[in-house]
Amino acid sequence: MKNLINSNTTTANAMASLSSSSHNQNHLFFVNNIKLAELLLALFVFILIYSLRQRKSQGLPVWPVVGMMPSLILAVQGGNVYEWISDILRQQNGTFRFVGPLFSNINGVWTADPRNLEYLLKNRFRNFPKGEYFRGNVRDLLGDGIFNADDETWQRQRKTASLEFHSSKFRQLTVDSLLELVHRRLLPVLEHSVQKSVEIDLQDVLLRLTFDNVCMIAFGVDPGCLRLGLPEIPFARAFEEATEATVMRFVTPTRLWKAMR
Repeated sequence: MKNLINSNTTTANAMASLSSSSHNQNHLFFVNNIKLAELLLALFVFILIYSLRQRKSQGLPVWPVVGMMPSLILAVQGGNVYEWISDILRQQNGTFRFVGPLFSNINGVWTADPRNLEYLLKNRFRNFPKGEYFRGNVRDLLGDGIFNADDETWQRQRKTASLEFHSSKFRQLTVDSLLELVHRRLLPVLEHSVQKSVEIDLQDVLLRLTFDNVCMIAFGVDPGCLRLGLPEIPFARAFEEATEATVMRFVTPTRLWKAMR
């Protein structure tokens, strides 16, 4: 009987010890979770405050990994990207450094300062070539033409183009093309919109005017984008899609878009 009592006592003590140990482990796990949650919260608050404070010196919040990309995406989706860029440049005295995501190559400097533009395009033009990265991204669309050339290739093409642009025949062709497009295409489209009280996208209309003008002068072909009803022209649509795909290459890792191609 005495042995049975001792055995029961030992079992009870073991169970109490096990229960106490389990309770301590649960308490320790709960405390560790609280500490981890507090640490993550503190880290999040620190990153938030640090990134938002960059707005004063950088013009936009600079987030870890993604840089300023969230602000750019919101501006594009909001539809006021040009006004957004203008406001930033105005706040930053005409020059702004954009910090892109770590996985992209869109870090760059945006400027609207006439002195910087003169320095880049005139005084020290040779010091700022397009570079292999830019030329590689747009080569499928523009080839190695004047808009995608550097050094001697660019100079040779520019000289040839300059002679053509300053010729009397080219100037007369440009005038005739614009007169036809404005009087026979643009004005009728605008008058039709007024008479029918129909809203039109003026940016789209002017893009159609420019596209028709360039095609008529450069290729001798009238695609007919700017007409009543604003028809969709397959060639113009294909060119727009190719341009959008080319722009996306600047925000996509090079190896990725090459593999997708």
